[in-house]
Amino acid sequence: MHREARADIAIIGGGVGGCAAALAACRMGKRVVMTEENEWIGGQLTSQAVPPDEHKWIEQFGCTRSYRTFRNRVREYYRLYFPLSDAGRYAVNLNPGNGGVSRLCAEPRVMLAVLQTMLAPYVNSGLLQIVTRCRPIGAETDGDRIRSVTVKEADGRKLTIHAPFVLDATECGDVLPLAGVEYVTGAESKRDTNEPHALDGPANPCDIQAFTHVFAMDYVEGENHVIDKPRDYDFWRCFQPPGWPNPLLNWVSPDPRTLEPTEEALFPGTDKYPLFIYRRIIDRANFVPGAYLSDITLVNWVQNDYMLGNVYDVPEGEARKHREQARQLSLSLLYWLQTEAPRPDGKQGYPGLRLRPDVTGTEDGLAQAPYIRESRRIKAEFTVLEQHVSTAVRGECGAEAFPDSVGIGCYRIDLHPSMTGRNFLDISSLPFQIPLGSLIPQRVDNLLAACKNIGTTHITNGCYRLHPVEWNIGESAGYTAAYCLDHGCRPRDVRANPGKLEELQQLLTREGIELAWPKVGPV
Repeated sequence: MHREARADIAIIGGGVGGCAAALAACRMGKRVVMTEENEWIGGQLTSQAVPPDEHKWIEQFGCTRSYRTFRNRVREYYRLYFPLSDAGRYAVNLNPGNGGVSRLCAEPRVMLAVLQTMLAPYVNSGLLQIVTRCRPIGAETDGDRIRSVTVKEADGRKLTIHAPFVLDATECGDVLPLAGVEYVTGAESKRDTNEPHALDGPANPCDIQAFTHVFAMDYVEGENHVIDKPRDYDFWRCFQPPGWPNPLLNWVSPDPRTLEPTEEALFPGTDKYPLFIYRRIIDRANFVPGAYLSDITLVNWVQNDYMLGNVYDVPEGEARKHREQARQLSLSLLYWLQTEAPRPDGKQGYPGLRLRPDVTGTEDGLAQAPYIRESRRIKAEFTVLEQHVSTAVRGECGAEAFPDSVGIGCYRIDLHPSMTGRNFLDISSLPFQIPLGSLIPQRVDNLLAACKNIGTTHITNGCYRLHPVEWNIGESAGYTAAYCLDHGCRPRDVRANPGKLEELQQLLTREGIELAWPKVGPV
C-alpha cells in the first residue's frame, strides 16, 4: 500500500531539531507532517538517551523561549507526578539526576512526555501529523526544488509527502543524498578552510567522529545482574585505540583536553572522577525513600565510543555491521564493569549493575538508536569555520558577528575520536551565533537544514551539535520556512534582502529567539 499526504512543510526527522521546527511551523498556522525513524520522537533527549549538554548560563539566557519552556515543564512534570523529597521539592532549579553533565538530567520517558504535551495542541487540531517508525527512502525533485519525500513505514507501507517546503531534521542528513542536495562529510583540508586544526593533507570524507550506543543502568548492592558474556567481548576487552595508553575498556583514558592519561572510577569515594554520576538521571535524594530502588545513570562515556566505521554513505550491510558492533561494545563495557573492573576495595567487578530497559523503552536497556555526533553537512551559502568561533584565534574580540543571525549557542569545540584513528580535539570556543546562511543549501531552493546537518565543518560541528543549539536551529528553520511561504520567497532571497531579513529576525525575536549574546567569556 502506498499512501500520500500533503502539507505546507514536511519535516523529515523528529529529533530535537525536528520537534522544535514543528512547534515553530505550527505556531505560524502551517500544516506539517513530521516523520521519525524511531518509536519515540525527541532524538538525543529520548530515543538516543543523551541528557542535554548545555552551557553554564542556560538558566538565565542563551537559549530560545520554547527550549526554556521545555526545560521548565520537565521540572514541573516531576513536581506534579513524582513523590519528591524536601530536597527535590524545594530545589530552585530541580535537577532530577543531579548529573554532572547538565543542570537538567532527567529520564528519557519524561522528556518524551513533555515533548508530546507541547505538540499535542497541534496534533489534536490536525495541523500536525506525526508518523513514527519510518525512514526516508526517496525524493522527487524538479530542478532546484524538492517536490516530495517518500518514507517507508515499519509495516512496509510507503508514504509520499508532498510539500512546498522540506526540512531535513534527520540525524544523518538522510534527505540530502535522496534529493541530490550537495553535501560534505568528514574532515576538511587546511588548504580549503585555513582552520588551524583542519587536516594538513587532503580532505578525508571518512574522518568522522565516533558514535555511541548509550545504555541505562542502575546498581543494586548484593544482587547479581551479570549479563551473558557478549559475543564480541574478547575483541573489545583487548581493543586499544590508536594513541591510547591502554585498552578501551579501562579506567584510564586520554584526557580530551590534554590527551594525557587520566584515571576515573565508577562511584564517589576516591579522588577519581565518578562516572556513575556523570549522566545520572535519577538521584534518589530528590525523591521520598522507596520511590526508586537505586540511582539511575545513562552510559555515554569515552569507553563506549565506537570508532571502527560509519553508518551512512556506506553499503547497508556495512552500516548494519557497525551498528551491531557498537551495541556489542556497549554490552561489553557493561560486562567488564560487572565482572572485571578494578574496585577501590581490591575486588573486581560490580555484579549489582543492572540494565534498565524500562528507561530506554527497549527490550535490552540499550537506547532505541545510537547517538550520532557528526552528520552529513549541506554545502551551504555560508559555512561556519573554526576561526569564526575559536577563542585561540579571536581572543577577546568575541565570536564572529553574523548579520543574518537566527539564534545563538555555546559549547566547547569538542570532537571525539574519529573513524580514521585521530584522537580527541577539545578546545575553547566563544559563545556564537547561528547564521541563516548555514541553514541554506547552495542550490536547492525549498530545503532547509534543521539540526546538525547545517553548514559547519568537521571542526565547528564540535560546538554546533548540542541539544539547545540543535533546538534553536530547528526552531529557526521552522519559522523561516513559514515566513517564506507567507511571503512567496526563498530563504536565500530573505538572506539577500535586508528588509526581508529584518522582518524575519523581528519575527524570531518576538517568538523568543535570542539573536546575540550579552558580554560573556569563552568556554
